[in-house]
Amino acid sequence: MMALHADWSVQPAKRVFALARRGAAGWRAEAPRPVGDPAQLLAGLLAEGVPLAVGLDLPLGLPRAYAAGCAEEDFPSFLRGLADRPGFFAVNETLATVGRDRPFYPARGVKGMTRLSLAQALGLPDAAALCRWCDLATAERPAGAPLFWTLGANQSGKAAIAAWRDWLAPALAAGAPYALWPFQGGLVDLLAPGRAVLAEVYPAEALRQLGLRLSGSKRDCAARRALAPGLLAAMRRLGVEPAPDMREAIEAGFGTGPDGEDRLDCTLGLLCLIQVLEGARPDTVPEDDWVRRWEGWVLGQAALPRGLSQRGG
Repeated sequence: MMALHADWSVQPAKRVFALARRGAAGWRAEAPRPVGDPAQLLAGLLAEGVPLAVGLDLPLGLPRAYAAGCAEEDFPSFLRGLADRPGFFAVNETLATVGRDRPFYPARGVKGMTRLSLAQALGLPDAAALCRWCDLATAERPAGAPLFWTLGANQSGKAAIAAWRDWLAPALAAGAPYALWPFQGGLVDLLAPGRAVLAEVYPAEALRQLGLRLSGSKRDCAARRALAPGLLAAMRRLGVEPAPDMREAIEAGFGTGPDGEDRLDCTLGLLCLIQVLEGARPDTVPEDDWVRRWEGWVLGQAALPRGLSQRGG
């Protein structure tokens, strides 16, 4: 089989992916390189005739409070339908134009804007209703940003817009052989020759899962170089052999260029994906119908949000 993780920047030039192939001797990971056209990339890999697992560093799912007003049966159906709704992705300049058919906000910083005001404009009860369960803080990590919020370094809304609008919605509408985890089943169960199984994977979550810690900012090449021994040790534990170009990239801290942090992130995401494929990390999803049909989950995440009882899937 093959495993691929793409670090999904809003800027196409910063979108990079890392790929590993599994053969009789185990996994072999190749150095990160540009994504280019994602549909063409996956089509070329699927033509090799082996199962393909794909991790994406972007949201796949909708908050349950918003999804409750959707007519579709689940998130994959909703996403497929967005191919005919380009206005959905227009980012609102003001709250006056926010609505269910145009939920992303704000286009830029505006005095007095809050997540609560966005929630109210969408007819939701409070700011927490903008979040999926997997966006909320757990005992292991702080909260992530809600899907429809598009401002700040921690936001993921713009990456979702770029991927959903420009690739995923049109591809699904055209019948691309993609399956979305966990909405359509377990990761390993969905794998089949000629099919790409797409899952939400976060590099920061992967870093924790691998037991690694950066000594500084991931934007700092020296901090990335200092991570190299731990990263290579994690690969050995998972039976992943780095190709010469991958080993060179890791030992060089993924270079001094502006995409160094993106190359690190896609490598971390790739190892997270392989952990689950190899059974070193459970394919865990909460036993909650909203999560499984609409909200989705982060691959490898075992902790539920604070205040919720632990229920395994």
